[in-house]
Amino acid sequence: MDKKLGLPSVIATGMGLIVATSCLLSLGQGAGAIGVSFIAAMVIACLINICTALSTAELNALMPSLTGGLAQYTLTCMGPFVSLVVMVGGYLVCNALTGSVECAMFGASVNAVFNTGIPSNVFCVILVMFLMIVNLNGVDMFAKIQNIVAYGLIASLVIMGIISILGLGTGETVSQPLTLTTDISDIFSMVGLAFFLFLGAEFIIPIAGNVKNSQRNVPLGMLLSLLIVLCMQIIVVLGMHNYVLWDDLAKSTSPHILYGFSLFGRIGSVWMILASIFAVVSTVNSVMSSLPYICAGMSKIGLLPQFFCRKNKKGVPYIGVLLVSSIIIIINLTGLSSAEQLSFFILTGCVFWMCAYIISNLNVIILRKRLKNAPRTFKVPFGLVIPICGIIGNIIMIWNIDGDPDVKKQFTVFVCLFLLCL
Repeated sequence: MDKKLGLPSVIATGMGLIVATSCLLSLGQGAGAIGVSFIAAMVIACLINICTALSTAELNALMPSLTGGLAQYTLTCMGPFVSLVVMVGGYLVCNALTGSVECAMFGASVNAVFNTGIPSNVFCVILVMFLMIVNLNGVDMFAKIQNIVAYGLIASLVIMGIISILGLGTGETVSQPLTLTTDISDIFSMVGLAFFLFLGAEFIIPIAGNVKNSQRNVPLGMLLSLLIVLCMQIIVVLGMHNYVLWDDLAKSTSPHILYGFSLFGRIGSVWMILASIFAVVSTVNSVMSSLPYICAGMSKIGLLPQFFCRKNKKGVPYIGVLLVSSIIIIINLTGLSSAEQLSFFILTGCVFWMCAYIISNLNVIILRKRLKNAPRTFKVPFGLVIPICGIIGNIIMIWNIDGDPDVKKQFTVFVCLFLLCL
């Protein structure tokens, strides 16, 4: 493959999964719950995810030729069983389901804007087929789409946020306190929700072989993608304060749409819905690009069947692309993406994802001891402080994944069973 991804495309890939529509929902719900204090929870969650991103970058620097991401590192450190559980649960299943839900939101958003009368899942299938063709045509086509939607979305939300902060919207401004709490326990209770806002920067790793100057651009791309998204989200929260009552945000099932309407009326609603569509395309495009490379890498080391390694003339592991596309289409055509029980399934997958992040940091600690003299083009600074902070932080986020005590008990049982399996 001749063409390589530059730093802007790497950053767009890192932001791709982070700026999902579900993250826009979480952002509004978090701000509605504790006001601008949610920014503190966002900063904490971002720092924890930066710890994991840096650890993942060191693992990639130690084994730069691998495409299966966490699977190869974990296989070396902890064996095949843990690798399979973490990758299948934390990445393959979770992302296939998340991509399906995002596609369902895409169809609903199109009908909300244009009122076509066409079933929403038809638009889902059209989107998936389009992105499948894009990804089958190689990393260059993926990058072109990703750059447009990721940067377009970030710019759109930043502009809307600045207009809100300056009070230049056509809607009525509201008078309310900036913060609803300054209690540190309240803020930490929201860190689990804030986790969703920074999920997936490590999706850069599976395509690291297609990146120019990957020694520099892979860790830098992950770091910048997280920081750019954090800055955008801070601007949006500050803007929400001026135009939407916190209580209304907390109660809304579409807080981002409410924010757009409060800022510019009907035009603001359309603007935010279009931003949501960009978010869906960005997310599904990232999932459809990265998961096939992860599957191909896992097949190379015997964790998945060998046919996942097959590539088309563009160098794309096409079996993975076709499989991921088919799963998303089937879930949307059957209506499973709108089922209520799927919410807990996705949250469970995210707990797997957090466990995967814990294991990423553990892998760094283990390989620092086993391969301490092995060459690394990137090494996490400050010894083992950052990986340890990443482990502790992800445990905190698992504990705060949901505010409902009953749901928390279910997650606690799940995590205990998972740790026993390890």
